[in-house]
Amino acid sequence: MKVVVLTGAGMSAESGVSTFRDSDGLWEQYNVEDVATPEGWARNPRMVTDFYNNLRTQIIQKEPCLGHKLVAELEKQYDVTVVTQNVDNLHERAGSTNVIHLHGELMKVTSSRNPNDSRYIRTLDNEHLVVKMGDCAEDGSQLRPFIVWFGEPVPEIERAAMECMQADIFIIIGTSLNVYPAAGLTQYVPPTTPIYLIDPKPVQWNADRNFRHIMKGASEGMKELMEEIGNEVKE
Repeated sequence: MKVVVLTGAGMSAESGVSTFRDSDGLWEQYNVEDVATPEGWARNPRMVTDFYNNLRTQIIQKEPCLGHKLVAELEKQYDVTVVTQNVDNLHERAGSTNVIHLHGELMKVTSSRNPNDSRYIRTLDNEHLVVKMGDCAEDGSQLRPFIVWFGEPVPEIERAAMECMQADIFIIIGTSLNVYPAAGLTQYVPPTTPIYLIDPKPVQWNADRNFRHIMKGASEGMKELMEEIGNEVKE
């Protein structure tokens, strides 16, 4: 049985990762135009580089929450694909083995000339988190964060859509469903597939189908959901 899990900032928030959209989130401290657009990079690559260096040092101090671990636990019973809007590696650290990062990965850097060319994408380890000006990819261009910035194409969206089309169970955790193209993935879920939405807040999702809204945080919501689908497995 195929389970697809779509996660957003609310999942990592339980690990203490600042979200961008909440009132105390990262956008309150930085202008999105300055640190998350190609234009911001062109204006001031040093500031952008420092911003993501900073984020990396914060992320490695965070631990996966119970919600991350329970998503990984699903792999004991199901074929699981995690599609995440988050750029941290907390799903992988919790044990998930098939993760699609729609918006890139914080622990990777790439060529600023050919950012999606796999030949130039490299993974940073915890001992070498800081990228400096003058650090270059193999094509000679300055290394930049392997992040999908606003205004850039989302290379993994087609692969994510294909996974959604095969879902027997679809789980949404901690996302407002307002960010596209990620929010549009729900349209690819088969009409007979049950959808579970885990979020403690009301979500303005104009779904044209029934879904079960578990109004809890990621960890408590996943505990409740696993009890439900656990019963389903036994039938």
